[in-house]
Amino acid sequence: MADLDAAELVQAALRHDDEAARELVRRLYPLVAKMVRSHRPRRTSEEDLCQMIFIKVFQKLGQFSGRVPLEHWVSRIAVNTCLSQIESERIRPELRHADLSEEEQAVVENLAASSEELAPDRQLASRQLVEHLLEMLKPVERLVIDLLYLQGRSVEEVHQITGLGAAAIKVRAFRARQKMKAQLTKIGAGRNL
Repeated sequence: MADLDAAELVQAALRHDDEAARELVRRLYPLVAKMVRSHRPRRTSEEDLCQMIFIKVFQKLGQFSGRVPLEHWVSRIAVNTCLSQIESERIRPELRHADLSEEEQAVVENLAASSEELAPDRQLASRQLVEHLLEMLKPVERLVIDLLYLQGRSVEEVHQITGLGAAAIKVRAFRARQKMKAQLTKIGAGRNL
Protein backbone atom coordinates (compact mmCIF):
# COMPACT_ATOMS: atom_id res chain seq x y z
CA MET A 1 0.00 0.00 0.00
CA ALA A 2 2.87 2.37 0.72
CA ASP A 3 3.81 2.38 -2.99
CA LEU A 4 0.35 3.58 -4.15
CA ASP A 5 -0.24 7.25 -4.86
CA ALA A 6 -3.05 9.23 -3.23
CA ALA A 7 -5.53 8.79 -6.09
CA GLU A 8 -5.04 5.00 -6.08
CA LEU A 9 -5.50 4.88 -2.30
CA VAL A 10 -8.71 6.92 -2.59
CA GLN A 11 -10.07 4.53 -5.24
CA ALA A 12 -9.13 1.49 -3.14
CA ALA A 13 -10.74 3.05 -0.03
CA LEU A 14 -13.91 3.71 -2.03
CA ARG A 15 -13.97 -0.02 -2.82
CA HIS A 16 -14.01 -0.62 0.97
CA ASP A 17 -10.35 -1.66 1.17
CA ASP A 18 -9.60 -1.24 4.90
CA GLU A 19 -5.85 -1.37 4.37
CA ALA A 20 -6.06 1.54 1.89
CA ALA A 21 -8.18 3.52 4.34
CA ARG A 22 -5.63 2.94 7.11
CA GLU A 23 -2.82 4.04 4.78
CA LEU A 24 -4.73 7.23 3.92
CA VAL A 25 -5.14 8.02 7.61
CA ARG A 26 -1.46 7.26 8.25
CA ARG A 27 -0.36 9.60 5.44
CA LEU A 28 -2.83 12.39 6.18
CA TYR A 29 -2.74 12.38 9.99
CA PRO A 30 0.30 14.70 10.34
CA LEU A 31 -1.37 17.25 8.05
CA VAL A 32 -4.72 17.03 9.86
CA ALA A 33 -3.09 17.25 13.30
CA LYS A 34 -1.14 20.33 12.21
CA MET A 35 -4.33 22.01 10.94
CA VAL A 36 -6.16 21.15 14.16
CA ARG A 37 -3.36 22.53 16.34
CA SER A 38 -3.48 25.86 14.53
CA HIS A 39 -7.29 26.15 14.45
CA ARG A 40 -8.49 24.10 17.43
CA PRO A 41 -11.30 25.50 19.55
CA ARG A 42 -10.54 25.64 23.26
CA ARG A 43 -13.10 23.11 24.49
CA THR A 44 -12.56 20.36 21.93
CA SER A 45 -9.68 17.93 22.28
CA GLU A 46 -7.23 17.52 19.42
CA GLU A 47 -7.95 13.80 19.13
CA ASP A 48 -11.72 14.33 18.98
CA LEU A 49 -11.38 16.97 16.31
CA CYS A 50 -9.01 14.83 14.21
CA GLN A 51 -11.48 11.98 14.44
CA MET A 52 -14.36 14.27 13.35
CA ILE A 53 -12.30 15.41 10.37
CA PHE A 54 -11.44 11.89 9.24
CA ILE A 55 -15.09 10.87 9.53
CA LYS A 56 -16.00 13.76 7.21
CA VAL A 57 -13.14 12.91 4.84
CA PHE A 58 -14.33 9.32 4.46
CA GLN A 59 -17.99 10.37 4.19
CA LYS A 60 -17.10 12.75 1.35
CA LEU A 61 -14.37 10.67 -0.28
CA GLY A 62 -16.61 9.95 -3.28
CA GLN A 63 -16.72 13.72 -3.93
CA PHE A 64 -12.93 13.96 -4.32
CA SER A 65 -12.38 14.72 -8.00
CA GLY A 66 -8.60 14.56 -8.10
CA ARG A 67 -8.34 18.02 -9.73
CA VAL A 68 -6.53 19.30 -6.64
CA PRO A 69 -4.02 17.43 -4.48
CA LEU A 70 -5.66 15.25 -1.83
CA GLU A 71 -3.81 17.18 0.88
CA HIS A 72 -5.45 20.46 -0.22
CA TRP A 73 -8.88 18.87 -0.25
CA VAL A 74 -8.37 17.37 3.22
CA SER A 75 -6.95 20.67 4.53
CA ARG A 76 -10.09 22.46 3.47
CA ILE A 77 -12.28 19.93 5.27
CA ALA A 78 -10.05 20.21 8.37
CA VAL A 79 -10.16 24.02 8.48
CA ASN A 80 -13.91 24.14 7.87
CA THR A 81 -14.52 21.56 10.60
CA CYS A 82 -12.38 23.53 13.06
CA LEU A 83 -14.11 26.81 12.18
CA SER A 84 -17.53 25.21 12.57
CA GLN A 85 -16.54 23.90 15.99
CA ILE A 86 -15.19 27.32 17.03
CA GLU A 87 -18.46 28.93 15.91
CA SER A 88 -20.55 26.40 17.82
CA GLU A 89 -18.52 27.09 20.97
CA ARG A 90 -18.90 30.84 20.44
CA ILE A 91 -22.67 30.49 20.15
CA ARG A 92 -22.86 28.36 23.32
CA PRO A 93 -20.02 29.60 25.50
CA GLU A 94 -19.32 27.51 28.51
CA LEU A 95 -16.47 27.25 30.91
CA ARG A 96 -16.06 24.00 32.77
CA HIS A 97 -13.97 23.13 35.79
CA ALA A 98 -11.90 20.82 33.58
CA ASP A 99 -11.06 23.77 31.26
CA LEU A 100 -9.17 25.49 34.06
CA SER A 101 -5.53 25.06 34.99
CA GLU A 102 -4.71 23.57 38.39
CA GLU A 103 -3.95 27.06 39.73
CA GLU A 104 -7.27 28.42 38.46
CA GLN A 105 -9.09 25.46 39.99
CA ALA A 106 -7.39 26.22 43.31
CA VAL A 107 -8.60 29.84 43.07
CA VAL A 108 -12.18 28.65 42.51
CA GLU A 109 -11.92 26.29 45.47
CA ASN A 110 -10.43 29.05 47.63
CA LEU A 111 -13.22 31.44 46.65
CA ALA A 112 -15.79 28.79 47.48
CA ALA A 113 -14.17 27.94 50.81
CA SER A 114 -13.39 31.35 52.27
CA SER A 115 -13.72 35.07 51.91
CA GLU A 116 -10.06 35.73 52.62
CA GLU A 117 -7.85 37.55 50.16
CA LEU A 118 -5.91 35.41 47.73
CA ALA A 119 -2.33 34.56 48.47
CA PRO A 120 0.17 36.26 46.14
CA ASP A 121 0.93 32.96 44.39
CA ARG A 122 -2.76 32.65 43.44
CA GLN A 123 -3.16 36.18 42.06
CA LEU A 124 -1.91 35.31 38.55
CA ALA A 125 -4.24 32.33 38.42
CA SER A 126 -7.13 34.52 39.56
CA ARG A 127 -6.35 36.99 36.77
CA GLN A 128 -6.42 34.13 34.25
CA LEU A 129 -9.71 32.94 35.70
CA VAL A 130 -11.17 36.42 35.28
CA GLU A 131 -9.99 36.41 31.66
CA HIS A 132 -11.76 33.08 31.08
CA LEU A 133 -14.92 34.50 32.60
CA LEU A 134 -14.63 37.65 30.48
CA GLU A 135 -14.46 35.51 27.34
CA MET A 136 -18.00 34.35 28.12
CA LEU A 137 -19.36 37.90 27.85
CA LYS A 138 -20.57 39.84 24.84
CA PRO A 139 -17.91 42.29 23.56
CA VAL A 140 -19.70 45.39 24.92
CA GLU A 141 -20.14 43.76 28.35
CA ARG A 142 -16.48 42.77 28.37
CA LEU A 143 -15.50 46.35 27.50
CA VAL A 144 -17.63 47.83 30.30
CA ILE A 145 -16.26 45.39 32.90
CA ASP A 146 -12.70 46.01 31.74
CA LEU A 147 -13.04 49.78 31.86
CA LEU A 148 -14.93 49.97 35.15
CA TYR A 149 -13.28 47.27 37.23
CA LEU A 150 -9.97 46.32 35.67
CA GLN A 151 -8.90 49.81 34.61
CA GLY A 152 -10.73 51.55 37.46
CA ARG A 153 -12.42 54.18 35.31
CA SER A 154 -15.50 56.09 36.40
CA VAL A 155 -18.93 55.73 34.80
CA GLU A 156 -18.41 59.17 33.22
CA GLU A 157 -15.09 58.08 31.68
CA VAL A 158 -16.72 54.91 30.34
CA HIS A 159 -19.47 57.10 28.87
CA GLN A 160 -16.86 59.28 27.13
CA ILE A 161 -15.08 56.23 25.70
CA THR A 162 -18.09 54.14 24.66
CA GLY A 163 -20.85 56.66 24.09
CA LEU A 164 -23.18 54.58 26.29
CA GLY A 165 -25.39 56.40 28.76
CA ALA A 166 -24.71 56.13 32.49
CA ALA A 167 -27.79 53.95 33.07
CA ALA A 168 -26.83 51.61 30.19
CA ILE A 169 -23.29 51.30 31.58
CA LYS A 170 -24.57 50.39 35.04
CA VAL A 171 -27.11 47.89 33.65
CA ARG A 172 -24.53 46.22 31.38
CA ALA A 173 -22.02 46.04 34.22
CA PHE A 174 -24.64 44.52 36.54
CA ARG A 175 -25.72 41.92 33.96
CA ALA A 176 -22.12 41.07 33.11
CA ARG A 177 -21.28 40.58 36.79
CA GLN A 178 -24.32 38.31 37.15
CA LYS A 179 -23.25 36.21 34.15
CA MET A 180 -19.71 35.92 35.50
CA LYS A 181 -21.00 34.99 38.95
CA ALA A 182 -23.33 32.34 37.50
CA GLN A 183 -20.48 30.90 35.44
CA LEU A 184 -18.20 30.84 38.49
CA THR A 185 -20.93 29.07 40.48
CA LYS A 186 -21.25 26.47 37.71
CA ILE A 187 -17.51 25.90 37.72
CA GLY A 188 -17.46 25.59 41.50
CA ALA A 189 -20.35 23.15 41.44
CA GLY A 190 -18.66 21.17 38.65
CA ARG A 191 -15.63 20.39 40.79
CA ASN A 192 -17.75 18.07 42.92
CA LEU A 193 -18.79 15.95 39.94
